[in-house]
Amino acid sequence: MKRKVIITCAVTGNAPFNPKHPAFPVTPAQICDAVVEAAAAGAAVAHIHVRDPETGEGSRDPALFKEVVDRVRQTGTDVVINLTAGLGAFFLPDPEDEGKALPESDVASVDDRVRHLEECLPEMASLDVTTGNQVEGPMEFVYLNTTRTLRAMAKRFQSLGVKPELEVFQAGDILFGNQLIEEGLIDGTPLFQLVLGVLWGAPAEPETMLYMRNLLPDDASWAALGVGRREFPVVAQSVLLGGHVRVGLEDNLYLDRGVFATNGQLVERAGTIIECLGESVATPADAREMLGLHTPA
Repeated sequence: MKRKVIITCAVTGNAPFNPKHPAFPVTPAQICDAVVEAAAAGAAVAHIHVRDPETGEGSRDPALFKEVVDRVRQTGTDVVINLTAGLGAFFLPDPEDEGKALPESDVASVDDRVRHLEECLPEMASLDVTTGNQVEGPMEFVYLNTTRTLRAMAKRFQSLGVKPELEVFQAGDILFGNQLIEEGLIDGTPLFQLVLGVLWGAPAEPETMLYMRNLLPDDASWAALGVGRREFPVVAQSVLLGGHVRVGLEDNLYLDRGVFATNGQLVERAGTIIECLGESVATPADAREMLGLHTPA
């Protein structure tokens, strides 16, 4: 019997992108269109960031999230909405005194980091269980999520009935995710997202994925993503190892070398890989059943 594989599409992300891309989604209307396109192509889950419509930079403005979610829901598109809760953890140390933050830093309170979840009540949201050095374009920063903050955010997810997708960038992140589960802060079947290929994080290689998968709880659901040109090799590796997959313009802008992609094209290719490996693409209803999702009250 064929296994059902969930495709998540991360439609826009937060990081700087190549401005030469002809149709990168920035405005709420464009992000909504990208979600609808991805769902039509076979994505069961849409992972959503928002951007400042004027500058194109990543934003955590709850009003922008609300507009995107309302637009998607008004289309009647059947897709699981998965909002990021990863913003508000950007610490840029002052090179002259690394104990001080540069003005561009954005380290927010738990209340601020979950406010858009309270207003939108998605079925899922990402909880980035990691702290480490990261790079986005020319900016180097510390992605700062203390264990105190992560425990507090997990409790807020629970109170809202929003399922956390535990995004893990290295082996120790999984160990802390397991600790959250042991402490009763994660309800139902735990869901992990293995983030592979981020600079200074876990490399996007088969050995890495196998090792990280083997650290997961036996009953966990999991998926993997690969950044840039590693996107589709990671899709294949994840399917072969029993996981689900994520693609989208957040992770990779190209369908082939020098050929810009749309979210729909990336989802379609992921679906082809899944089917060529003998499995089937999960519907949103399948995803809800497998992940134990329910619409928050």
